[in-house]
Amino acid sequence: MVVSDAHGVAALNERSREIFRHIVDAYVETGVPVGSRTIARKLNGVLSPATIRNVMADLEHAGLLFAPHTSAGRLPTEAGLRMFVSGLLQVGGLDAEERKAIDAHCQAAGRAPEDVLAQATGTLAGLAQCASVVLAPKGEAPLKHIEFVNLTPGRALAVMVNAHGVVENRLIEVPADLPASALVEAGNFLTAHLAGKTIAEATHAIMADLDSRRAQLDELTAKVIKTGLATWGGASSSGGRDAALIIKGQSNLLNNVTALEDLDSIRHLFTVLEAREQMVRVLDLVGRGEGVQIFIGAQNELFGMAGCSMVVAPFQNAREQIVGAIGVIGPTRLNYARIIPMVDYTAKLVGRMLEQ
Repeated sequence: MVVSDAHGVAALNERSREIFRHIVDAYVETGVPVGSRTIARKLNGVLSPATIRNVMADLEHAGLLFAPHTSAGRLPTEAGLRMFVSGLLQVGGLDAEERKAIDAHCQAAGRAPEDVLAQATGTLAGLAQCASVVLAPKGEAPLKHIEFVNLTPGRALAVMVNAHGVVENRLIEVPADLPASALVEAGNFLTAHLAGKTIAEATHAIMADLDSRRAQLDELTAKVIKTGLATWGGASSSGGRDAALIIKGQSNLLNNVTALEDLDSIRHLFTVLEAREQMVRVLDLVGRGEGVQIFIGAQNELFGMAGCSMVVAPFQNAREQIVGAIGVIGPTRLNYARIIPMVDYTAKLVGRMLEQ
């Protein structure tokens, strides 16, 4: 587990650690500021509210707590949460029922990698009540057939079938005034030129050839082809690796909204999630570390000031090479003790299933 420890647990005495742990626990449970009297009750009156207030003031001075309002209780800062997760959090094993649920849902997906990843993402989102993300490299099987299906003005569905019979659907943007004949022509053109080629090979060949054939193709048809190839063949920013990103359960984030400012933060995060290259770049960092990693708040450029966290773990193939990552995104008051083992278990299960 990798988290930046900005201040160091060692700098706190036992009393400060205990009070700070109770404050974070209460914050994770309720999301509201925690006062000294609440902590005194949790400690069964061992310490007076006045003593606890003094300790809270010291923790605030150290940058671990802050007061959202003058007369309110205290909340942990992002630095405080990172210190808590890295030094004070006690992570247990995954609940047997949750383990059974993850096993059952993933096994029901079958053996197709796309189905396994999609099911694992959906299951994790449901159990964690967060948005769940998975990143995995795209397959390099040669393509066999491509066609386009008109959905609404400006949007079309690209249907690709590879040599192994695996079908992949992708939404692409097209000119709003695109006639149906242009979609048919684009599909025929691509199928004729893609047979036996991988996406990367087809992209290079067709983009080089498209200009010379422009006279043979309607301008709108050529635009569909370019748009489609850019969508399929676009390399990620992580070393040029072509990758797929699945995001599920975004509505779960809205269920955790407790205030208007939280809603604004979630809206901002949704906008950032749509910038797929940035998400791929952040998740690619996971491949450079070991085990579960946690990114809290503005610690990472993905979130900026969105007030959200990500818990993510890599999964490996049969050769013990990291081939992807899976995790969850939620508010900073995630139940880290529950979610960390859940993400870790799901990542290992996905790795084993993809080996089969």
